[in-house]
Amino acid sequence: MKKVIMILAGFSLLAVKLWALEPQWQEISRGAVNVKAVLMKRGNSEVIYMGTDRGIFKSEDGGSVWRSIFSLRGDSHAINYLTFASQDNKVIYAGTGNGLFFSANEGQRWNRLFKGKDSFETNCTALSYLPQVIYLGTKSGLFVSKDKGRSWRKQSGKLGNSRILNIACIEKEPNFLYVACADGVFKSVDSGLSWERIYLTHPVENGAESEEESEDRDEEARYSEVRYIAIDPNQTSNLYLATSRGVYRSKNRGSEWELFSEYGLLSRDTHFLLFSEKSELYAAAKSGVFVYRGEAWRELSFNLSCRYVNFMGLDKEGNLYACTEKGLFKSNLRYRGLPGSDIISDYFKGEPKIEEVQKEAIKYAEVAPEKIANWRKQARKKAILPQVSIGLDRNSGDLWHWEGGSTTKSDDDTLRRGRDTLDWDVRLSWDLSELIWNNDQTSIDTRSRLMVQLRDDLLDEVNKTYFERIRVKMELDSLQIEDRKKRFEKELRVKELTASLDALTGGYFSSQIR
Repeated sequence: MKKVIMILAGFSLLAVKLWALEPQWQEISRGAVNVKAVLMKRGNSEVIYMGTDRGIFKSEDGGSVWRSIFSLRGDSHAINYLTFASQDNKVIYAGTGNGLFFSANEGQRWNRLFKGKDSFETNCTALSYLPQVIYLGTKSGLFVSKDKGRSWRKQSGKLGNSRILNIACIEKEPNFLYVACADGVFKSVDSGLSWERIYLTHPVENGAESEEESEDRDEEARYSEVRYIAIDPNQTSNLYLATSRGVYRSKNRGSEWELFSEYGLLSRDTHFLLFSEKSELYAAAKSGVFVYRGEAWRELSFNLSCRYVNFMGLDKEGNLYACTEKGLFKSNLRYRGLPGSDIISDYFKGEPKIEEVQKEAIKYAEVAPEKIANWRKQARKKAILPQVSIGLDRNSGDLWHWEGGSTTKSDDDTLRRGRDTLDWDVRLSWDLSELIWNNDQTSIDTRSRLMVQLRDDLLDEVNKTYFERIRVKMELDSLQIEDRKKRFEKELRVKELTASLDALTGGYFSSQIR
């Protein structure tokens, strides 16, 4: 009997630890929905500004009570972005669907600083304030003001016409400026005087991201893979880019990019990135909210009941805020520093790593990127090999002669036809233009697009199956010993997921379990 009690106590303790690992979210917007922006006062996290599709609200007690401080008339009244003016907590800028507004007295009075020529220019989507310069992103280009908003200059080229998604810069390096837009990512090293494109966007396959996407995302954004760019505050040469194909990282200010770790990230489709002051990276993806720790992504949104996270913020106390269609949520991340916080890693012991499973699945399905590269190499080699043609001609014409000179043959002095002659030749020809391009490349491009889509779908299925299996194992351990039916169902589910991973990897997964 004592042994049974000890076992039950052990399971109960494990269940408590598992619950403690998951951050608890609290809805603090008090019924306000469609929250798109949040801003916390520096030095006083009790003061919060919240931007919604009905205006700006302010709380001075951490979200218990809210009051409206700004609202817009007309159809385009959504608040898209909120920020302070440099280090001044009293001056607030609000990017809205009806222009750029500012308040010099913590939201008591508001004035409009910018209105575009049409509805696209007027719809302000991003803003960055540096000493003496304001950079404003709209749905129709980037605008710059060097006189605190009295006059504006529209950027030329691509940045003057593309939808601006966000602007990233750091006050200690004001010369470096990064802009993510529907046409890619642009960098300026001279405070916006000149621009260089450092990431070229690719169209989203079939022009769609997800059926669960917010309806207010316009068509230009739907056809671009770029979402958001962020700078590591402590290593400013490190850039991180959220895209529909995963998170990319550059360690040299955008000169080169590499796909960042996907370990633990349930969906590649990421649309927001956030750094803490200690360079801790947070991401909002299609499947939830994640933090990158210990060379892996860990989900923070198990208890967050929302469909889409529009924006995130952090205060000095380490509270994380999530702006969603269901309101503003706050989490104090209570799982930090708790005893047993490494318990999740125990469930990965004896399991093959997700990267290994992904590689084996790609190998088994024969959708490796090297396959496309080999196709292209072979297509180029076609121009090196010559076209061979062989000609053959048989001559049976005017070769007639007389037989003569002998008196002993009966057929002397007879006209006879000679033997036929054969003429032949070999020709070699090259089309050197095929070294640059040939018709096979078009077919390869079509097949490569299909293969990329197949590989993405395969990896998504592998990721979801792999981590669902880990979750079911954790749920199995949290069951009480009397729950025989539930235990049987969980054990059966583990075997089912194992079989699915074996089917995706040709039996590799089971062979690697220790």
